[in-house]
Amino acid sequence: MRTPRTSRRHKRYKLKSEINVVPYIDVMLVLLIIFMVTTPMINASVDVNLPQADAKALHTKNEPLIVEVDHDGNFCIKKDKDCESVSADQLKVEIGAIVKQNPDISVLVAGDQSGKYNGVYQALTDLQQAGVSKVGLMSTPESGKPNARP
Repeated sequence: MRTPRTSRRHKRYKLKSEINVVPYIDVMLVLLIIFMVTTPMINASVDVNLPQADAKALHTKNEPLIVEVDHDGNFCIKKDKDCESVSADQLKVEIGAIVKQNPDISVLVAGDQSGKYNGVYQALTDLQQAGVSKVGLMSTPESGKPNARP
């Protein structure tokens, strides 16, 4: 007669040939969370190095619309925190639509200091043709000089 102890020794276990996917799912969920957290932090805009100037800052009631011109002459309309790349023709159409909704809107042109003047000139011409009455150029304050604002 067999004892329970000896019967355990002779019992064969079947091998498990399945892959355990739970750890892989855990890793994928962690990666998904990381991407969901970091995506809003990415600032979508054109890299523009503004020239320095000793000028006073403008203070308006409404937030101005910003048109960025990079060093290659590409245009980008900055709405809220997003920057939408547009062509010269699209710039006229989109700014024209915004001016129809808000005729008193001011537009600031942020031109790259190492960029060609032609890109900034083209942006100013397109803004004029779109009907913008208040246009300004953006710059960064010169280092070492105090702000002359009273």
